[in-house]
Amino acid sequence: MKLTLGFSPCPNDTFIFDALVNKKIDTEGFEFDAVLADVETLNQWALEGKLDVTKLSFPAFFKSLEHYTLLNAGSALGKGVGPLLISDTPQEMTDEEINQASVALPGINTTANLLFSFAYPEAKDKNFMLFSAIEDALLNKETDLGVIIHENRFTYQQKGLYKVKDLGAYWEQKMELPLPLGGIAINQSIKRSVALKINELIRKSLEFSFSNYPLIDGYVKKHSQELSEEVMRQHIDLYVNNYSLDLGEEGRLAVENLHQLFLELNNQEADDEDVLFL
Repeated sequence: MKLTLGFSPCPNDTFIFDALVNKKIDTEGFEFDAVLADVETLNQWALEGKLDVTKLSFPAFFKSLEHYTLLNAGSALGKGVGPLLISDTPQEMTDEEINQASVALPGINTTANLLFSFAYPEAKDKNFMLFSAIEDALLNKETDLGVIIHENRFTYQQKGLYKVKDLGAYWEQKMELPLPLGGIAINQSIKRSVALKINELIRKSLEFSFSNYPLIDGYVKKHSQELSEEVMRQHIDLYVNNYSLDLGEEGRLAVENLHQLFLELNNQEADDEDVLFL
């Protein structure tokens, strides 16, 4: 059986899926057509139900519950992992100043956008762009502020940029739960028995990568925008953890709370027919 599998070229995703797509583990008759794309592209595709299995931001998942169910394996979720609001000056800013500023964000369906809206619900001047373009937009004075994710968390200071607020820490303070960033969802057209097997294969793929860590495989290096192995390891250490093997009770509770926040910020009510988890 062949399935389409979408994930980003970022080190945390390639680390998780390397053994699966390159058959370093027994895939038990399953073939995977890997589609690597920016997470906001994957988010847009998820709204259309385009791929069989896909990485996606949680707000995009909440918008595509008619198509997808969340797997227990593969998620990026934890503490100290959240997006950062940054500026090109070290000056402190008031909430009012932030509300009036122009802000570059990595996609309307990203968890970064949801968390920024949680912290600053009055901010309106938002500009959405590819996550890797946000630092340059700040440096080129195209925006007052930017929200960064992925490896940019580790490189912004080297470019003379400054942290204004840790949006993940704000979530943790308010919710006292780990922060769900993105997950792996499977199309509801796929039988549950197959979905359970895919979940198990993703977990085994990650276990294989963990067993060889801190070795950085060529597959991860090939797709990483940041060539430094140190930054790749920082990225993996931050975003890949025990929650990535299995969400567990606390992980599922965190996702449920983020879903509730999503509904509140979008003035929606929960649908009794919505099923989040496999």
